[in-house]
Amino acid sequence: MAEPVHPVDEVLPAPRLFALGLQHVLVMYANAVAVPLILGAALKLPKDQIAMLINADLFACGIATLVQTIGFGPFGIRLPVIMGVTAVSISPMLAMAAMPGVGLNGIYGAVIVGGLFGLCVAPFVKYVLRFFPAVVTGTIITMIGVVLMRVGVNWAGGGAAAADFGAGGYLAVAGLVLAVILLIIRFGTGFLANMAVLLGVTAGYLVTIALGWTDFSGIQDEPWLRIVLPLQFGFPTFYLIPCLTMCLVMTIVFIEATGMFLALGAMTGRTVGPEDIKRGLRADALGTLIGGLFNTFPYVSYSQNIGLVGVTNVYSRWVCAAGGVIMLALGLVPKLAFIVASVPQCVLGGAGFIMFGMVAATGIKILKSVDYAKAPHNTIVVAIAIGFGLIPIVSPNFFRIFPAELKPIFGDGIILTSIAAVLLNAYFNRTTEDEVNEDAVLAAQGAGHI
Repeated sequence: MAEPVHPVDEVLPAPRLFALGLQHVLVMYANAVAVPLILGAALKLPKDQIAMLINADLFACGIATLVQTIGFGPFGIRLPVIMGVTAVSISPMLAMAAMPGVGLNGIYGAVIVGGLFGLCVAPFVKYVLRFFPAVVTGTIITMIGVVLMRVGVNWAGGGAAAADFGAGGYLAVAGLVLAVILLIIRFGTGFLANMAVLLGVTAGYLVTIALGWTDFSGIQDEPWLRIVLPLQFGFPTFYLIPCLTMCLVMTIVFIEATGMFLALGAMTGRTVGPEDIKRGLRADALGTLIGGLFNTFPYVSYSQNIGLVGVTNVYSRWVCAAGGVIMLALGLVPKLAFIVASVPQCVLGGAGFIMFGMVAATGIKILKSVDYAKAPHNTIVVAIAIGFGLIPIVSPNFFRIFPAELKPIFGDGIILTSIAAVLLNAYFNRTTEDEVNEDAVLAAQGAGHI
């Protein structure tokens, strides 16, 4: 008899792959497009160049996602992962844009250096894995969900930059999307239940179109096909401070990505060991290098899509590979990208509540597997680490006296939680590699997938 196929490796029928892959793309699209829009506005780029940035960004996202999900030799963790622009890089890149003489090509030079740096340090991650037992990873993943919820709230209010943020209409649409998703999850079965998020977003999108909130003006000016070429904006230039800053960004990305990979391992029931993490981080670094060559940005495994995996309970990595193909198509066909980009943020906000909450719930399940009786100091690790992570959320100006170069660290709740959890665990506990592996199994059992 043939061995049963693990859910991660299951190849679903083509229509389901497409629909579920599209659902993943819709979840990450707003954040992916936001970065080129923000950076293009900061550099005062003309509209046609910003459009090129968006297409190149989606194309590079698709390539990086295929590398991460399918796996090519030493690259790719081979789990259901969607790659996108890391939000950690936004502030540093805006700071680079403000530096005299750096410009867009200087940013791309720094991105390339960051990718090369990541490729060099990825092989050594297994030596630090023992610093990430369940108490650390569970705390980090919980905080990832809490921090992402802020994104969902901003979406539900119409977008943080909206002049009428929090208007009743935005909240009503977000509530409608959330209600549709919950109704489908409660009463739907099989494929229908798996498609809850996409159907909820579609319902909200149709409502906003009927209300006249969706602006399709300008779509006639977009070509049907635009080939994405490397180095469209010219050859990269290299400056010391931006390059060092991007290496710091990659270090931060690796900390976040390690927690996300372990979360996916617990969620899907597939053990994630040091070699798996190494391949995943290599793919993150390679994606960043590809981003620099295609004149885009640093890439990381997107945590909001991990929440979608938890909601749908569909663990096939080929679903995310299908999402990668869809992103390639969106990058090549500007009119299609324009339609998807027109989904109002309040629609995505309704879906964000449940998706981001699922990330936090996964972290809590992992923390449930921690042995607090054997290691009572674990309670202190969780308490203080989460407290540190809440600082930039509760009081964004708390660390205002620190240099701007340190903003990526002290302005990010996930990074503060990660650093605090690792240091406190190292101080109170002496975790061995065997104990970490045992923790991974217990975490998977706690998540209910073994």
